[in-house]
Amino acid sequence: MVEHGDVRVVHRGGSKINFREPVISNDSSFLLCASGDCVKVFSTATEECVHDLRGHSGLVTGVRLRPSNHLQVYSCSLDGTVRLWDFTDGILIKTYVIGYPIYSIYTSANHEGVIFIVTAKSDQGSELFQLVAVQLRQCAEQVVEAREFSAVLPDVTSKPAAIDFGRGGEYIASVKAQQLEVFFFKKQKSYRFFLREDNKKGGKNTFTCVVCHPKDDCIATGHEDGKIRLWRNFNQKKEYTYSTMHWHHGAVGSLCFTPEGTNLLSGGVESVLVQWRYNQESEKDFLPRLGAAITHIVVSPDGALFCTSHSDNKITIIQSCVKVSAVIQGLVNGDGVRTDLMVDPHSKAMVLNGKPGHLQFYSLQRDKLLYNLDIVQQEYIHEEGLQQFEVVKAAFTSSGDWLATVEERQQKSADLELNLKLWAFDEQTQSFVLNTTISAPHEARITAMCFCHAAGSQTTMLVSTSKDGHFKAWQLAEAAHTQDEGSSSSWSCDFVGSYHGLVPESCCFSADGSLLAVSFQEVVTVWSPSSWELLTTLSQPPGAIRHLCFGRLSCSKYLLGATDNSLLCCWNLLTCSLEWSTAMATSLLLVDPLSENIAAFCYQAGSTDLFVFKPNEPRPLFSQKAVCSGKVNRAVFAPREEMLESCEESSQWLNRSQLYFLTPYMDLMTFSTKAEEDKLMASSKQLVIDDSIAMTPFSLLLGKHRQQQENQDPLSVLSAERSPLPQGSAAIKELLQTPAHVLPSTSFLCSLFVQSLLISVTDSREEDKHVEEEMESDKENSDEEMESGTSRPEAGSVVDQYVHAADRPLTKAQIREVRRVKKLDQGWMSNILDT
Repeated sequence: MVEHGDVRVVHRGGSKINFREPVISNDSSFLLCASGDCVKVFSTATEECVHDLRGHSGLVTGVRLRPSNHLQVYSCSLDGTVRLWDFTDGILIKTYVIGYPIYSIYTSANHEGVIFIVTAKSDQGSELFQLVAVQLRQCAEQVVEAREFSAVLPDVTSKPAAIDFGRGGEYIASVKAQQLEVFFFKKQKSYRFFLREDNKKGGKNTFTCVVCHPKDDCIATGHEDGKIRLWRNFNQKKEYTYSTMHWHHGAVGSLCFTPEGTNLLSGGVESVLVQWRYNQESEKDFLPRLGAAITHIVVSPDGALFCTSHSDNKITIIQSCVKVSAVIQGLVNGDGVRTDLMVDPHSKAMVLNGKPGHLQFYSLQRDKLLYNLDIVQQEYIHEEGLQQFEVVKAAFTSSGDWLATVEERQQKSADLELNLKLWAFDEQTQSFVLNTTISAPHEARITAMCFCHAAGSQTTMLVSTSKDGHFKAWQLAEAAHTQDEGSSSSWSCDFVGSYHGLVPESCCFSADGSLLAVSFQEVVTVWSPSSWELLTTLSQPPGAIRHLCFGRLSCSKYLLGATDNSLLCCWNLLTCSLEWSTAMATSLLLVDPLSENIAAFCYQAGSTDLFVFKPNEPRPLFSQKAVCSGKVNRAVFAPREEMLESCEESSQWLNRSQLYFLTPYMDLMTFSTKAEEDKLMASSKQLVIDDSIAMTPFSLLLGKHRQQQENQDPLSVLSAERSPLPQGSAAIKELLQTPAHVLPSTSFLCSLFVQSLLISVTDSREEDKHVEEEMESDKENSDEEMESGTSRPEAGSVVDQYVHAADRPLTKAQIREVRRVKKLDQGWMSNILDT
């Protein structure tokens, strides 16, 4: 058995970016957010990921700016460490070892060198949490063990939105259930305020979030019934007051004051950002239709940008509650992945269900959402408990010309509603267009669906299985051509099959499309799609078959099936007998479309193992224990654009395709070799930017993108090859970096600018070297002229004619100047004339 060896499991993205509230830098240029076990740094202008701050070995649970240095940030994790980063350069500065899992982190400008973390009470179980102050020791070591702890609040929740600092750190407000607790540092005293669980009108008073006014003694709290309460005089037990504001019909998801405290922002399930005027609560502004429920709201320190996190794993950047300026979209998980993972043959993107009623096309290379395809084509109503259409199945043809989707809706007191839709790929729009809608294709829920992938097939066929005990074959038929309408295609039912009233669970076509296998509980039936004749049946020990797949290429005679009682079986279709079987708790069975390899994910002892094998070989090609914790239910083989040339036996199965899988935490993982990772790391460092030039798009366009060729042949310098323009000259830098309103007129700058392009910039040492070479060339040229009258190279004929046609001889300095001009490349002028 081959162990992992050179192959490693690497993170490729897909993590939640809405797990914790993001952080915006002081200059509003960067946005930082926790994403799995790393911290992502995004540009607020371009939406691109600038850095991945990696170092934690557990889930990152909080990110906070360091109050004393606006270019540094703290991050905490369940691995029990707090790390200090320089996020502009992506450098880890220091690691503080706490020793306990950390659930959230807070910083305060009034507490220099102290951070506040939420940890579990070790003596009373993990359900009780406490707020602890940690003194960070100042030392030169990079890894520091924190030793000074002091409990601040003994009973808090692990939600970061339930704790906030007031007046820069003079007091702390914490909410839990129906209790508000305010702790004053100077007095070292706490005040607790309670609400009834339900008010007189039936509203739920449970606290959901809290935020403190930055300048006044005012605390705003959100509640499950959609109300917002503003608390005042909370430094006295009996004379406290609060006022109530109400707009949200659902629970308040997040609250945030602007830096000056003039406005209060709130959001919830309605996907509407509400801006309340402080002390003028009747006046409010709205920014609606943000796409999904708001989970976090953040304002930049300068107040220029608002930021909202959403339940669909999205971060929206807003300019002062006026308009959306950028959207950072992660892999949408919604209520779970209902469809299989697929690869679109056209865009090479991974496809799965995303936000409600949509399919998302996700770039595996860029870890970025490309676009959403609206399947349901109905307005989504943001209301809890309302059942709406969801995309549950999808499948592509091998060419990517057709897409099949299944959407369903189950009302409490109504029958299941099903729609099967067939989409055709449009070359002009490079997207899919709805071709056929089939209402109620089956009488019960559809369990599986697949296309016939035969390359030479004359017809396109789709097969669907259902819990109603039938499987149906849908065939594409060309409509009759008329004068009024052009020829069009549509889908219709070609065959309905069943087997002794059993429920079909899965189906698949052979590679050449000549066979169709359908599993009916414990029996596998093999059909001929050309005549719809039942060819044979295959049985095996008790256990319903959940996964089916045919072998490929040289293993096309094998059919594999995985049962729900931990058995993997392989049948030989030539002999119609069981070839082999093994005890394996297979949670997912995948076939590589470009090779004979088959991947089996097996769940046992709380983790998932991977086995890659060929059906005709008893020894696995690759195996790895515990590729991730939890159960893997979704994976896909993605074809490579360039085939790898791996010689290692353990990694040859990765040469043609790359295997991706989703963890239960929605992390997108893949298998890669060390050489491949080193190549990716080297390619990310190819672009070198001069630190003296401002990082603007125009300066990047004119920057030094070409690497200087080392050890050039001296003959190549004399050839007619074009050399790059002197783009880094001082004149160009001055022209680009000087403000436009202080520059002289363009007519005055034109001659200077053209002159800067014609003058080569060299240092004194290179000039001396050129002088010596030219003196030697003088001697060689004089010898050549004495020998014969042969013509010189064509590139220098014009200059030589000018030199010899002169009435008086030129001095040596003039000859050197003429030859220096001769060596310059004026090819850029021809480029300008051509354009």
